[in-house]
Amino acid sequence: MSGAGKVSLMLSKRCKDCGENKPVTEFWKLKSSKDGLAYYCKVCFGLRNSHSYRKKQAELGKATRAYRRYSDVPEGMKYCAKCKEIKGVDEFGRNRSHKSGLADYCRPCHAAAMAEGRIRNHGSGRNWQLKRRYGLTEGEVEQMIAEQGGVCVICLRGDAKHVDHDHLTGLVRRVLCFKCNGGLGQFDDDPDRMRLAADYLELRGSHARRMHIEIGAPVFGGPERVRWDPFWRTRKNAVQSARHYHLRQKYGINDEDTQWLLKLQFGHCAVCFDVPAEHVDHDHRTGMVRGLACSGCNTGMGQLRDDAITLRRAADYVTGRLVQRVPTEDGGTRLSLTVPDVDPATVPRGGWKALWEEDGRYRKETLPFDEELDFPTWDDSEPVGAPGPA
Repeated sequence: MSGAGKVSLMLSKRCKDCGENKPVTEFWKLKSSKDGLAYYCKVCFGLRNSHSYRKKQAELGKATRAYRRYSDVPEGMKYCAKCKEIKGVDEFGRNRSHKSGLADYCRPCHAAAMAEGRIRNHGSGRNWQLKRRYGLTEGEVEQMIAEQGGVCVICLRGDAKHVDHDHLTGLVRRVLCFKCNGGLGQFDDDPDRMRLAADYLELRGSHARRMHIEIGAPVFGGPERVRWDPFWRTRKNAVQSARHYHLRQKYGINDEDTQWLLKLQFGHCAVCFDVPAEHVDHDHRTGMVRGLACSGCNTGMGQLRDDAITLRRAADYVTGRLVQRVPTEDGGTRLSLTVPDVDPATVPRGGWKALWEEDGRYRKETLPFDEELDFPTWDDSEPVGAPGPA
């Protein structure tokens, strides 16, 4: 009878190492054996192999971990070779190259191993990110920041920390502060929208003209409205919404005013005219309402500090007109960020104010996006009539 036939008739076998009678399923198959089974059970066979392997590694001066059987891991669990703990399979990431479909390490250990590799191969995690995203080293970025005098090239106030790049070409432009970098993204790097927003903030765009025609002033509402117009809240109101009270408390307007304003703007943003209006925009200094803006324009103006100069500088930045390279006396080049020109590396922090104001006048005069209109002089201390449906 063949070895395979003998195996089929046997129910158990005695292991030569541990001396225990065990089911035949606890023995590996071995064709050269008379009964077709290995001489030792799977547990003892593993111990023998482990002892032989560790003896050879010790002779080579190599350390090994303690022996552990894979079958010791319960169903639905997996052993992490880094933290040496048995954890649920849901604590391991995916790896399609492995038979199990799971990573070798649990998620925390995998993240730690990846971080160690980045530091080992690239010097730091930030250096790895800069190389991967922009093709720059940390040293090159630090050199760019030093050229800028340590400040954001747009606002000349915030710390230069965030590398900015053209999303169309992938090319790095300069290093910006968090707010300016985020503001560009809110405006989709669109210089026309930024210049429209600058005019809007200065109350000289098309929306301000329409407001002048309708109510004789570019803004309305505000926290002082209750004092000089005590009956505005009761016009045609029977049951007021929760939004009505929010608008009244924060902006000095009501639901009727917002509906009137939305109709005046034909439902579109008062800044870009392309996207539906969603948010009430107001002057943070006076509290007066300017119009209804879309989410991008409203957030973008806020991140760029509701400052028309910053918006025009940002528009020139994305079109390549802001940051220029000029020759130096020693035959090299340096950056120029303002008109009049000055070396950014020589300007102390907080010393940009005069240059900032002059540069703002230059950008408004040399690249006007809208003709200056002869609007009536408006004093923001005077109350403005409350528009609304008749």
